[in-house]
Amino acid sequence: MPWRPASIRWMTTPIGPEAQRPNPALEPLAQVLGTWRTTATHPHVPGTTFHGRTSFARHEGGAFVLMRSEIDEPEIPSAVAVIGSDDAAGTLTMLYSDERDVSRRYTVEVGDGEVSWHRDEAGFAQRMVLTIAGDGSRLDAKGTMSHDGGPWEDDLQLTYERIDVSD
Repeated sequence: MPWRPASIRWMTTPIGPEAQRPNPALEPLAQVLGTWRTTATHPHVPGTTFHGRTSFARHEGGAFVLMRSEIDEPEIPSAVAVIGSDDAAGTLTMLYSDERDVSRRYTVEVGDGEVSWHRDEAGFAQRMVLTIAGDGSRLDAKGTMSHDGGPWEDDLQLTYERIDVSD
């Protein structure tokens, strides 16, 4: 290898590859990994069916799960989220950001045939529950929301149909 000044050599060396490894706490999310075709409805836009794609993929060698979603119609924002874990607390957390400059933190839970995330902030609370089909080819998602501690209302409803599987 030709000689390079130290200031250039360190810039080409990967940083932290030892930490880029599977996180066992995220293994229950393996059932949703892959790329999905989505259709959606939202009660604030009656009579409209939205179309898009969503992917769930291992990130940084499996240290995290990265979710990306894109809806073709402008009424529903495209988004990205990172899911990670706190091993001491035994919890999963999602950090979400979308094209509206909205960013939120959700608690993620995985149960038998189900993945959900929720935030319970006083001004605006949300829940999303994904029910996984027995053969893993489909997810049915039901969102609900509550404003200022009021009653829970329907929010975004999604159907995910698997396009391909990620490892």
